[in-house]
Amino acid sequence: MSIPQVVVVMGVSGTGKSTVGELLADELGVPYAEADSFHPEANVAKMSAGTPLDDTDRVPWLDAIGAWARGRTDRGLGGVVSCSALKRQYRDRLRSAEPGLYFLHLTGSRELVAERLAGRRGHFMPSGLLDSQFADLEPLEADENGAALPIDADPRALAERAVALLRTAARVSED
Repeated sequence: MSIPQVVVVMGVSGTGKSTVGELLADELGVPYAEADSFHPEANVAKMSAGTPLDDTDRVPWLDAIGAWARGRTDRGLGGVVSCSALKRQYRDRLRSAEPGLYFLHLTGSRELVAERLAGRRGHFMPSGLLDSQFADLEPLEADENGAALPIDADPRALAERAVALLRTAARVSED
């Protein structure tokens, strides 16, 4: 059974993408990459000022993440990357670089996510942008390789559930 090479942990800000992504990478024994580190400085400045990114701003960011994923796969290596990947067109762009990506969508209510963001420090994503993220969110569609995972447990339990989902996806793809 083969777990997908590169997993994208997706969702709105505050769902735990980084925490769950790091734990999942540890569970799988692969490197973890934080999508925020792929943003050009202009994007960070824009978000820090409370201005949502537009689709043009996201192109170089998505392309950099896609190149990282493709590089991992080309070398026969796996990886986990956190990336909001809110819109189908963003996921399609990532898949154009690496078609075998698996998307793990962390889901939660707006109230729960807002509560988590209120308690977070040292991150450039102001909680005021949460509404724009929920407005942009397009959940995974049936033809997309991935699964939704509710954020109703602690991060370690979510990572364990994610591994189980990946194993199930691997079994299904082998049948």
